[in-house]
Amino acid sequence: MHDDFMSKLHEECGIFGIYARDDVKVASACYYALYSLQHRGQESCGIAVNDDGLIDCHKDSGLVNEVFTPDILRSLNHGRMAIGHCRYGTMGSAPRVNAQPLVVNHIKGCMALAHNGALTNAFELREELELQGSIFHMTSDTEVISYIITKERLSSKSIEEAVSRAMNRLEGAYSLVIMSPTKLIAVRDPHGFRPLCIGQIGEDVIFASESCALDSVGARFVRDVEPGEIVIVDKNGMRSDRSHVGTAPKTTCIFEYIYFARPDSVIDGSSVHNARVRAGALLALEHPVQADVVIGVPDSGIDAAIGYARQSGIPYGIGLIKNKYIGRTFIQPTQSDREDKVRIKLNPVSEVVRGKRVVMVDDSIVRGTTSARIVRLLREAGATEVHFRSSAPKFLNPCYFGTDIDSRENLIACKYTTEEIAEIIGVDSLGFLSTDGVLKIPDNSCGFCDACFTGNYPCNPPKNPGKSKFEKKISEGKEQ
Repeated sequence: MHDDFMSKLHEECGIFGIYARDDVKVASACYYALYSLQHRGQESCGIAVNDDGLIDCHKDSGLVNEVFTPDILRSLNHGRMAIGHCRYGTMGSAPRVNAQPLVVNHIKGCMALAHNGALTNAFELREELELQGSIFHMTSDTEVISYIITKERLSSKSIEEAVSRAMNRLEGAYSLVIMSPTKLIAVRDPHGFRPLCIGQIGEDVIFASESCALDSVGARFVRDVEPGEIVIVDKNGMRSDRSHVGTAPKTTCIFEYIYFARPDSVIDGSSVHNARVRAGALLALEHPVQADVVIGVPDSGIDAAIGYARQSGIPYGIGLIKNKYIGRTFIQPTQSDREDKVRIKLNPVSEVVRGKRVVMVDDSIVRGTTSARIVRLLREAGATEVHFRSSAPKFLNPCYFGTDIDSRENLIACKYTTEEIAEIIGVDSLGFLSTDGVLKIPDNSCGFCDACFTGNYPCNPPKNPGKSKFEKKISEGKEQ
């Protein structure tokens, strides 16, 4: 197994935007919202504020509370519009260079853009733009999107028309918040891979990756942005361009419900918490076992563990305590760093597991190293048996839509059978939620993308697959 691969999955970003009609501290609203979206990106963050057509932006690598000191936040609290972004990028990417929002100045004005997702044709678009003379400073596909929109804006009557025309060229996953001198725009790709919702505080309009961000600023949830929809807010109110709605089948990422989103969020009408509890219940039906206690791996495994316990009748216990001041294990830059952090991040409660047969529920197994270390901690704490249950099916395929799985060679389930994986991570039994079962966990019956489990991609994979390879090609250039 490769030691340089992340022990857990990570997803690209969280985005937020606000259009205020009254005297609202829009930067503070972004700050609190980004705090609630911090789980979606812990590498860098930024806030851009629009004050009478002038965009002021501050961004840097680090967590929200590290980047935005009280003085910096006060300096940004002006204007009536703002967008915010928190990012976790691909391996090897430069966090400061790729921090968002991205601000662009052009002959027709200015634009700030924040992006969640990943394009499947980014390399081809970038190559085309470079051959036309465009100069790139970032290694993310967000800059490609900004160039395409800007190029269309030069021959369009409005920014929303430019965005609509740009969507004809963009392929893959993208949820966007865009700020022009007079408008705030939200965009969701026609497949709806990544979530995006609308909220309101009085007449103020808010866009956010997850509904938990609306709660953090006291906003009322209005609805989700539909796949393919362009929502525009300006002095005349809110309106919608639906010309791209229905042009592709809806395929929201199913892993949003399993892992990425916060459990208190509601995505496309479906509670994330309920989805995870249902996943645990289905796991108990598909993979029953005789045991004394069910525990969940914090945070995203806890809800599924509760569901497993309820369905099986085995008592639920708090078997692992998480240090709340340590980020997700994959945030560490090297494998040795991740190994050191596992022990200080999670600690078993010996009184709960000692002398007991334990069912340990987690959201997934990607590489297996973190799972193996947690199992070892439980055995050292006195567990007599450990039975692992995953609320996700086996990861067997790369994801090209915003999850950093760029190669099958790095997936443990592609190399070993279930029994072999169980032996590698040191458990007495191992069960994965079935691919049929995982599509039953959301409350709604909308379409979902499960390509990482099944290989059934809803749109064409990139011709130049692999995000790290994409960034490597960009950094190496074409000097040959």
